[in-house]
Amino acid sequence: MLVSERIGQFFVESDGGRDRLEYTEYGSGDQWVVLLHGLLMPRRMQQPLARAMAAQGLHVVTLDLLGHGRSDQPADPLVYSMTAFGRQVVALLDHLGAEQAVIGGTSLGANVSLEVAVIAPERVKGLIVEMPVLNNALVAGILAFVPIMLAARYVPFTANTLQKVSRSVPRGLVPFWAGIGLDTIDHRADSIASLLHGVIFGRLAPSSRLRRQIQAPTFVVGHPIDPIHPFVDADMLAAELPHVRMERATSILEWRFRPDRLTAAAIDFALDCWATPAAASTARARKR
Repeated sequence: MLVSERIGQFFVESDGGRDRLEYTEYGSGDQWVVLLHGLLMPRRMQQPLARAMAAQGLHVVTLDLLGHGRSDQPADPLVYSMTAFGRQVVALLDHLGAEQAVIGGTSLGANVSLEVAVIAPERVKGLIVEMPVLNNALVAGILAFVPIMLAARYVPFTANTLQKVSRSVPRGLVPFWAGIGLDTIDHRADSIASLLHGVIFGRLAPSSRLRRQIQAPTFVVGHPIDPIHPFVDADMLAAELPHVRMERATSILEWRFRPDRLTAAAIDFALDCWATPAAASTARARKR
């Protein structure tokens, strides 16, 4: 089924001024879903899932958070935090005129979805949380991303050279996920350093106490053998929340290269969220 696709933009205020964020809409209607990307990755990584969801009647929006993809990439670590990302999602809903949405994402996007559920629970119809990065991922995350941050800060030609290489390759000539990889390294050194600084040294995710207060139905996807996204974090989150569906992926690659099973489960979950009367969802939020 073919669905319409539209690119849009809006602006948010931050400590650094007024920043432009870009998004893509798939489909139409009032059953909104917002999908968020992983750290440094572009919104285009969620394109296959967005198209599949829109083909089932959902109105899907993928967003480039500040510092990512085609959104502005300021070189100021003070504008980057999980809470700021969460507020950008709320600002997107305001811009679209969407009272509520199912909010979902991968890795960074999973954590930002949890932030939205904490700061604006009344706007969240449900959550799709793939590979959350919580307590058990802290050391591995530092080991993986601090060297990248330091290299971008103190040896900037490394990141700037990678950006030039990325931009020299036409995306139409490479497979989809190779293009996503090229988009991921398409950042200036100063913006990478600032983004990673803000994320690493800020709040990684809402605390366990705050997560336990989330009442929105949640679809959690975890997978084994990945220290940055350990399954124990996904399992811990599932134990903290009252309304959870849990899926164990075979690996980090399943939803990328063999997506049918998890995509079908995510679509069923989102449709079920929208089948729940709005009054019931509002009542759950008020009980907090």
